[in-house]
Amino acid sequence: MAYPFFLFLKEDQGMLGNCIDEVRKQGTLVHNITNYVTVNDVANILLACGGSPIMSDEAEEVEEITSICSGLNINIGTLNRRTIEAMYIAGRKAKELGHTVLLDPVGAGASSLRTETAARLMKEIKFDVIRGNISEIKTLSRGSGSTKGVDADVADAVTEDNLDEAVAFVKAFASETGSITAVTGAIDLVSDGADCYVIRNGRPEMGRITGTGCQLSGMMTAFVAANKEQKLKAAAAAVCAMGLAGETGFKYMREGGGNASYRSLIIDAVYNMDGKILDEGARYEIR
Repeated sequence: MAYPFFLFLKEDQGMLGNCIDEVRKQGTLVHNITNYVTVNDVANILLACGGSPIMSDEAEEVEEITSICSGLNINIGTLNRRTIEAMYIAGRKAKELGHTVLLDPVGAGASSLRTETAARLMKEIKFDVIRGNISEIKTLSRGSGSTKGVDADVADAVTEDNLDEAVAFVKAFASETGSITAVTGAIDLVSDGADCYVIRNGRPEMGRITGTGCQLSGMMTAFVAANKEQKLKAAAAAVCAMGLAGETGFKYMREGGGNASYRSLIIDAVYNMDGKILDEGARYEIR
């Protein structure tokens, strides 16, 4: 089903393209404590969008590393006790310095360690953004839950039928936590508690690639860090950019191509994206 382009201007919530242009202008440096499954892809998508990545999860150096960056991306995808300590140290330092800090609670609900770590991180660190699938965010809201590995439970999926309810939930969570909340899936929702971007960019085939969510978290950290005066808009712009890259990359898929080549095409699409392309391709409404 094709969806029309929706755009509602609310204060500074205008066109999104200037957000990626600002990342390219600043060359935003992002510190990533992320998982070893997708670390290379996160670094490459940051380079593709005009940012610059640093990957460091050693507790003895993370304060120094995060001090020279503009943003910190914390991803709990391959959690272990050593990196947990580094997350707390880096998170506290980044907030002390006024840097943008994002939490990606990968697999929250799949184990007690993941759920408890995400909850404690949220308690000790005031995150600018929390980005996850709907099952992960529901787990954080309830304090417990279940996921299908690191994927959203089908029963939790955001659909046109339950969209109003999902928007209300995301707004409430964002308001309660004081963090911009980005829930990604077939329909993406990004809210600061007052307004919610409902985004319909992307392709279902993106779900066949490990790490598109991790890449988005890295890129979103750069977008928000480079656009600190319009954080909600920047977070929504990152979601639209990733979805649009999925659409563009899919157009260039060749016969015999699969998820490996698709992953590269998505990164290439971000590399070739500018503000004009993003504004022309973004599909969203604000509720």
